[in-house]
Amino acid sequence: MAKKRRLCPQSVWDEEQLSAAFREAGVKDVHVRRLHRHLLRHPGAAWADVPALPKAAQAVLEQRFVRATSSLEACQRSADGTTTKLLVRLQDGLQVEAVIMTYSHPKDVGSAASSEAGADRGKGEGGHPQAGRQRHTLCVSSQVGCQMGCTFCATGTMGLVGDLTAGEILEQLVYALDVAHVRNVVFMGMGEPLNNWEPVKAAVRAMVDPTMFGLKRSKVTVSTVGVVPRIRALAAELPGVSLALSLHAPNQTLRQRIVPSARAYPLERLMAAVAEYQAVSGMRVFVEYVMLAGVNDASETAHELGALLTASGHKLLVNLIPWNPVFSPGMAFAAPDSGAVAAFGAILREQYGLFTTVRQEMGQDISGACGQLVIEHGGSGCSKDGRHTPTDIEELARRPAATPVA
Repeated sequence: MAKKRRLCPQSVWDEEQLSAAFREAGVKDVHVRRLHRHLLRHPGAAWADVPALPKAAQAVLEQRFVRATSSLEACQRSADGTTTKLLVRLQDGLQVEAVIMTYSHPKDVGSAASSEAGADRGKGEGGHPQAGRQRHTLCVSSQVGCQMGCTFCATGTMGLVGDLTAGEILEQLVYALDVAHVRNVVFMGMGEPLNNWEPVKAAVRAMVDPTMFGLKRSKVTVSTVGVVPRIRALAAELPGVSLALSLHAPNQTLRQRIVPSARAYPLERLMAAVAEYQAVSGMRVFVEYVMLAGVNDASETAHELGALLTASGHKLLVNLIPWNPVFSPGMAFAAPDSGAVAAFGAILREQYGLFTTVRQEMGQDISGACGQLVIEHGGSGCSKDGRHTPTDIEELARRPAATPVA
């Protein structure tokens, strides 16, 4: 188990800690929201600039809190402008990554989806203008390192170094908002979000709070390799927030081989939890499947996956992720060829009626694989998939079922 991290001073974005400190000083909770709203509108404001902020609150802030416990160590942009990678140094010297992905609005996504997109086009959250027809998705990290040990992950075997606080997670969004008008957030960066549940839950609630960051609930996606108890909790405690399941194999034997944590959460229990999540939430689930040549990319495996995913009768969107060589010497995997990927996707789509897409590669010229930039800067970290930047969840959800495999 990783050593518990304690920050001093603490992040002003950590609402639980800030509220507790204000109450100790006799300051009403209403001033927490007022403070956050003012800082979002006026990032450079001093504590004394916040309207109607009591002197006692200002004293607490001066003594115990800062706007950011972390610092932006590096900001790398891809040559094509689609990807911006942020390397964030934490207060104790550890490092994590956040990635901003920029997408153009699809020109033709079906009548119903197009009408919805047209209503939002040119506007961001809260009706704010958005540059051109672009939208921006932020991939955040929730831990330093990871205990899930996925064998195809660039840093997945290094273990868990530490959990991020809610404030540290939100600081990644604050940094990203200085770069782009972010409208989607995906927890697909370093770490297993559901193994850091309380801080992740607090961060998500702040993200979707209309008085704070104001993101739509459906535009925040939490990804997991399969922490069964927390999948059930997600629907109850974060209603309306999307779930992405990093599956990678259609049977228990193969999944244990490439995802060691599957021993604790067998496939039968995992799929039952996903079905329960959907029954409670009514939300579609995004299934992520990293394709490894000669391991899980055969046509027989595609049929097995199709049968598994259609058995529940619920709406599932499959995202195939061709594995790519990453900064990890000695990793004994190879990327599948394009023909194998196309054939695999065709089976899922045509024979099982599953909406299937293939992940678009982005940011390869800026160490696009999650965890790679941290390693190159001498730090540590992990993503569940050893993959490049995540697909745009919003675009996946809006495409009609008849859309062919990319």
